[in-house]
Amino acid sequence: MVDVRTCAPIAPADLSVVRAAADAAEAVDGHPSLGGGVWRDLAAPSPTSTLLVAEVDGTAAGALHLTARPDGAFTAAVVVHPDHREAGVASKLVGVAVEAVSARGGGHLAIWAFGTDERADAFASSSGFIRERELWQMRVPLPLAEQPRWPTNVEVRSFVPGRDEHQWVLVNNRAFAHDPDQGRWSEDDLRRLEAEPWFDAKGFLVAATADGFAGFCWTKLHPAVPPHEPDVLGEIFVIGVDPSHQGTGLGRALVLGGLASLHERGAPVGMLFVDAENAPAIGLYRDLGFSVARVDRAYGQDVQ
Repeated sequence: MVDVRTCAPIAPADLSVVRAAADAAEAVDGHPSLGGGVWRDLAAPSPTSTLLVAEVDGTAAGALHLTARPDGAFTAAVVVHPDHREAGVASKLVGVAVEAVSARGGGHLAIWAFGTDERADAFASSSGFIRERELWQMRVPLPLAEQPRWPTNVEVRSFVPGRDEHQWVLVNNRAFAHDPDQGRWSEDDLRRLEAEPWFDAKGFLVAATADGFAGFCWTKLHPAVPPHEPDVLGEIFVIGVDPSHQGTGLGRALVLGGLASLHERGAPVGMLFVDAENAPAIGLYRDLGFSVARVDRAYGQDVQ
């Protein structure tokens, strides 16, 4: 029997349940089940967020993170421990999430799933959700032969913790003004990631002008996790160009600079995520030799 409880407030033991399920799922699937935004919220819970934890006969089996967005919509992410994937845990968690959205007056609910396949599509359809958005994980072997060509008015350097947070948040939120996931960062959000073990300012490139930051390429290294990742994987974690500097070639230069930084630090493969509808970016990445390695999808439903 699957039971679901709402964690309010979120206790350390609840976070341990989520982490254990997420680690076990990643070990089997070869990719995470929850994104960075979920972990940032769990570290400093928002009053608009809810954590649901599922148990099967008293044993923790999975969790669902639900967030109310400023635009009135809701976003959810689900993780189920591999030992309980045939027990109806995901269905129960999603059902309770739909009830929670309805209790708040209804709205649009989108659930993200990583590494999707026909089974994920079938589960979403059977639960009343339709495919809405798709992100591609793209990869390229390193190093690349092409070198970055920087605009003449730009100085490229590494991010300086304790000094550059304000400028970075300004340019990030301008670059992603229409992206509800990436366009609402705060300086506190950034500082929390600076405290992560993987953070390395050397791999956080900023392009500065006399008027402030024009763009950036923030990278991170993922250690090899055999058999899914036999080599160190270098990710372009976030890359952005201020709207006033778009069309100058800065974006391409930042991609090349970030990939070069990753290779210098030991990554034989570069990786990034891009919206499947972002044709200009995909065109750039394909031109540089990237190909699609994984597909993530958001499934949506209007809840009354």
